[in-house]
Formats: sequence, structure tokens, C-alpha cells
Amino acid sequence: MKILEAAENYLEIILIELEKHGRVRSIDICNALNYAKPTISVMMKQLRENGYVEMDHDGYITLTDIGSGIAKKIYERHQVLASFLMGIGVDEETAYKGAGKIEHDLSETSFEMLKKHYQKGTQALS
Repeated sequence: MKILEAAENYLEIILIELEKHGRVRSIDICNALNYAKPTISVMMKQLRENGYVEMDHDGYITLTDIGSGIAKKIYERHQVLASFLMGIGVDEETAYKGAGKIEHDLSETSFEMLKKHYQKGTQALS
């Protein structure tokens, strides 16, 4: 099943917020994305229905195994692509914005080759 780009972005933000703060609620996602609460509520419902997240009775959100796997994959893509772009001279802000756009459309094969090339280049600098 192909997951929508928006859902991937939400899962990535949930992962980042969990790593930063140890727990996350919808309001944290609102603040991180600067979206309105109703927008977040609709997406959280969809993510729950699709089995990507769970929410406890206090409103704390956790990633399911499937959701966590997707979030980690997207986060890795974002980090590697941003690092690659910065490595070729793109400023940090532009690199992270660009990586956020590229991460969803780049094929798995292309990403793995880019990652391999980038890692080989950084090892040569060490």
C-alpha cells in the first residue's frame, strides 16, 4: 500500500517529537507543523485507522511498528539528502527544505545509490 506524502510527513514529525520529548500529543504536532488543530485531528484519525499510530486515553500518540518503520525511513532519507545537499554547498535551511521535497519522490534504488555514494565520499574525508 502506498502511503501519502502528507502521512509520511506526519509520521516523521511524530518520530522527531518523540525523540526530542519522549512523548507527543496532537498539540505538539500543531506547533511543529504550524497547522490548525482540526487539520491535525483529521490526519490523526486517518493515521489511527490505517494502523500507523495509537493514541491513549490521555491523548499521547505512539507509533505502531508499521508507523515507526515508515517514519524512520523518511527521517533517514531527509537527513541523508540534506547532508548530501549541504556537502555540495547548499545552505542548511535550503538543504532541509529541498530534502523534504525530494525524500518522497526519489526511488528506493536511487536513494540507496545516492546514500552509498555520499557515505563513500564522507569516509574518504575521514
